[in-house]
Amino acid sequence: MPELPEPERGPGLRTRLLARRPSLPAAARLADLVNPMALKTWQVTAGAAVLGMAVAAGTVFAAGPWDSSGQRTAERDRAVGRGPWGGADHGRNGPGGEPGAAPSAPPVLTALGAPGRGPGRAAAAGGPSERSLGALLDPLLADASLGSTRAAAVVDVATGRRVYDRNAGQALTPASTTKLATAVAALSAAGADHRITTRTVLAGGGRRAPARVVLVGGGDPTLTARPDPKGAAALQRLAAATARALTARHVRRVAVGYDDSLYTGPRMHPIGPNENLAPVTALMVDEGRLDHSAAGPAPRSAEPQLDAATAFAGFLAQQGIGVQGGPAAAKAPGGARRLAAVQSPPLSALVERMLTNSDNDIAEALARQTALAMHRPASFAGGEQAVGARLAGLGLAVAGARFRDGSGLDRADLLTPGLLTELLARAGAPDRPELRPVLTGLPVAGFTGTLEHRYADGVDRGGTGLVRAKTGTLTGVNSLAGTVVDADGRLLAFAFMTTGADSPAATQATLDHLAAALAGCGCR
Repeated sequence: MPELPEPERGPGLRTRLLARRPSLPAAARLADLVNPMALKTWQVTAGAAVLGMAVAAGTVFAAGPWDSSGQRTAERDRAVGRGPWGGADHGRNGPGGEPGAAPSAPPVLTALGAPGRGPGRAAAAGGPSERSLGALLDPLLADASLGSTRAAAVVDVATGRRVYDRNAGQALTPASTTKLATAVAALSAAGADHRITTRTVLAGGGRRAPARVVLVGGGDPTLTARPDPKGAAALQRLAAATARALTARHVRRVAVGYDDSLYTGPRMHPIGPNENLAPVTALMVDEGRLDHSAAGPAPRSAEPQLDAATAFAGFLAQQGIGVQGGPAAAKAPGGARRLAAVQSPPLSALVERMLTNSDNDIAEALARQTALAMHRPASFAGGEQAVGARLAGLGLAVAGARFRDGSGLDRADLLTPGLLTELLARAGAPDRPELRPVLTGLPVAGFTGTLEHRYADGVDRGGTGLVRAKTGTLTGVNSLAGTVVDADGRLLAFAFMTTGADSPAATQATLDHLAAALAGCGCR
């Protein structure tokens, strides 16, 4: 059978579900979608709170730095309300129309009268027990639709305690849930505020050599040549700034070169040419897409670095700078004079977009940004070394794990359910606010990304808005890893992994049953 890599999905923030009641707040929209007999209002609102903050009810106040309204200050203007860049949407209800702050979970639960009168009830009760979770999940995990091998883990995010373990240490092919490891490694190594720079430098210009503008790639796959950059770094803006700098130097005619030497090793992923991923280069525009799409499978350029340089030369000519000949590969010389630069959105936003849309191009770029931050080669091999080393440095259980790529398209990748839940729990830890985009970027069941059209009907409907998870799909491989708010308002991290299934639709449905079951369970 041919490989069936998981397609990327569009942001999906204006779905048909939301369109029914566009004026209602998020909690009310969720209430329209869930079964009122299965969920109480406070449960639904807990889910809405997690959409904004994605932190455990018992730890959210300690997870700072927070401002007085409960919003992490470093995320206020970047990681929320960014349209295609963010997995969370708090609405444009702040002063001046900026995204408003999301309420933290404990005040929401207290105000709505959660059972036990307050957010401390679940913590006091010790959270869900493995015995009760076993009675709930074991029959579902035994379903034949899950194929020959299945493994699972559930962790209480507030305490970090593993509350369910079925072969949690067994390493299996994770498919796109690999992106969780890539995200945690990149954010912790390079920082949530890190931006990727694309720049131009001036080389030559003396009597013997004509002036040459070199476009130097920094590894930003979201650099765009489109008229509306939608928050991305704009190649047209870089060309305009470069033209101004040349004019100030009285340079009217140049040759154009491009330098994509930051990345080393093979450009082509081991799966070969594929519509889910462009050749991995340090210089590209619009992910090397040859159509007008922003996400999902698409025809890809075989030479994205040359396409980017060609587009840049055209924009430079539009600014009145004469361009001599066509673009050519050219290493930027040491000491070359910098002309202009543009920067990507922060890594926090790139991580959210990668997870929400299962964006393979961003994933491979982030693996290489991790390698650069860890002083390793920016290649497939260097990314594997850097991601593994970084996660081990965080104290995570990486024994048996393999990170052959950043996207999960490589079947040689190996992760365990235990490691996946550790990654999620660490992202919600009070002392790791820089990892929060791992949680806020997860697709929301019934609302966004790869879960937009799931959890809409039947027994899974109770998971709508409460389940946030990264999906993983290759031929014979299915996985689901994320977070869910249970019936006590407690945030649980889960990972369900399977191999050997022959019906992707049936396997996906059973994985959704498992996550939805957690949403309806206190299980003490």
